[in-house]
Amino acid sequence: MENTIGKSNTGDKANVRVVVVGDSGTGKSSLIVTAAAETFPQNVPPVLPPTRLPADFYPDRVPVTIIDTSSSMEHRTKLAQELKLADAVVLTYACDTPATLDRLSTFWLPELRRLEVKVPVIVVGCKLDAREDTQVSLEQVMSPIMQQFREIETCIECSARSLIQVPEVFYYAQKAVLHPTAPLFDQETQTLKPRCVRALKRIFILCDEDRDGALSDRELNDFQVKCFNAPLQPSEIVGVKRVVQEKLSEGVNDRGLTLTGFLFLHALFIEKGRLETTWTVLRKFGYDNEIKLRDDLIPLSFKRAPDQSVELTTEAVDFLKSIFNLFDLHGDAALRPAELDDLFSTAPESPWSEAPYKESAEKTALGGLSFDGFLAQWALMTLLDPVKSVANLVYIGYQGDIASVLRITRRRRLDRKKQQSDRNVFQCFVFGPKGAGKSSLLNSFLGRPFSEAYSPTTTERFATNTVDHLGGNKKTLILREIPEDGVKRLLSSKEYRLVTGLGSESVCGVKKIYPGIYPLRGPLWDTIDNGKTSARSSDEKSWKRATELLVDVAGHGEDSGFEVPCLIVAAKDDLDPFPLSIQNSTRVSQDMGIEAPIPVSMQLGDLSNVFRRIISAAEHPHLSIPETEAGRNRKQYRQFVNRSLMFVSVGAAVAIAGLAAYRVYAARKNTSG
Repeated sequence: MENTIGKSNTGDKANVRVVVVGDSGTGKSSLIVTAAAETFPQNVPPVLPPTRLPADFYPDRVPVTIIDTSSSMEHRTKLAQELKLADAVVLTYACDTPATLDRLSTFWLPELRRLEVKVPVIVVGCKLDAREDTQVSLEQVMSPIMQQFREIETCIECSARSLIQVPEVFYYAQKAVLHPTAPLFDQETQTLKPRCVRALKRIFILCDEDRDGALSDRELNDFQVKCFNAPLQPSEIVGVKRVVQEKLSEGVNDRGLTLTGFLFLHALFIEKGRLETTWTVLRKFGYDNEIKLRDDLIPLSFKRAPDQSVELTTEAVDFLKSIFNLFDLHGDAALRPAELDDLFSTAPESPWSEAPYKESAEKTALGGLSFDGFLAQWALMTLLDPVKSVANLVYIGYQGDIASVLRITRRRRLDRKKQQSDRNVFQCFVFGPKGAGKSSLLNSFLGRPFSEAYSPTTTERFATNTVDHLGGNKKTLILREIPEDGVKRLLSSKEYRLVTGLGSESVCGVKKIYPGIYPLRGPLWDTIDNGKTSARSSDEKSWKRATELLVDVAGHGEDSGFEVPCLIVAAKDDLDPFPLSIQNSTRVSQDMGIEAPIPVSMQLGDLSNVFRRIISAAEHPHLSIPETEAGRNRKQYRQFVNRSLMFVSVGAAVAIAGLAAYRVYAARKNTSG
């Protein structure tokens, strides 16, 4: 279980700032003075200075600072400033003045929304002692207003003059901040919110040490001691289970309190206004006010250079394998959508439900993920966001040393020096002109059938899968498709500088240097000539544009001093080729010193081992580096200068040696003379 020593059960809030607003004459200042002094004041100034209730004033031992405000028009700017700093708002009306009650919904609550004040609101009816007995109840009055304005946390009536329920006003305000309702409970449906259910389910599983699906008396007692530092008496345990069973028969079985019963108990606590009970449990298990694990429970303080990346370790993979097998209820070596949802049901939300993870891995006919696809998804998440990856490992049950789940790869510069990479995960940028087959390449990588329909890519897209490599090894390849109009933006971005190892700082979740793919040949219908489609003009246009992209990337690497290995892929090999495109593309690859174009056909399923060849290029980063004419000229010039310097150095050495010899000769001659 998580270590939460030193962490407060109030979310580490050091002070609660409550701003009191309302119409003039509703009793704001009298309410504040009476709460602090516990006596009704005879004379009160129009607006009080900030008033502080000390830490020991309420059980949570967190001080409260109360800010009085003026409702006059000339002080509206000051009022807005104070409201933006508020942790909670106490909104007053006078029980003996119905017009001030009407103003809550006609002015004050809409004004709070206009100012975007998103904090709990406590509505307080002051001057209860002056209210007529014939007036309707508070519940009848406030129910329609609370239905319209869900930000109202609670309503209360009080009397400063008669000292009725005055301390309770600021207690409820403090409680609304320290133990908020909104993250836990949906007032409209009267149910626990999904994220709260997920967190409580994880806590239940962690406390269910024998994994029998129920909390035994011993496990319930251990839970009580951990969260509240006090054991339960046997009679109390019996009482708890009896309350649950009377309301919900499936909440208890012969082994103890079930998950359903555990969730029911917390819903009951919240309905009874005992939110602090559920919050204490959540905070003891490391959750913050957003019901996510606190940052200090997922320490990723490792340092890495810009040309290093992060991968999951063997220990992490072994854990994922055990989790995969645990949730593969059908035993079909795949996690179906419902099984995957169940696996992530203890995380705040499923991490793969949205882009870039959604639809990025290969699926079975039933929409399931194979184990290789499952690991590939984790590799992608670790690549893009290592912190998120580690957090989700913890959410789904990993309880080992956090530092043992991630591995920092060797520096890319050292890889080039050793002419070999030690990485297991490689990212490949897929550049190319529109219609060149980029999306089809990604689809084929994920085992999806070829489609004749053309849909241009407008945003970046990822595809991840494992590749059976030479020697029986498996490597993970991540293809990242870049729209044609996004290439220049990417090359000039800070992210690309970091991806290619050019930056001086490290950004979480960004891989470093990988090969690029440049599909050459475009679709049949890119160019119209005399009312007919022209395959040849389209092919010619496509390979020329691909060459331009290749030169852009190569030149960028040469200018920066950190080149990127590249491959050229000649897509749509099933079509009749444009003759010059083959010759010219081969010449371009020879001139730039890289491998000849790799012909592939996604339609025929002939991929020429292209994915293995990408892995090979990534594993040997000193090869497949394209060289432009300008770069070659600069290199030749540097070589010439270096040779010249060497000759000068040798000549200088000879001259110095000759001078030294002459001096020795002259000295001997003088001696003999």
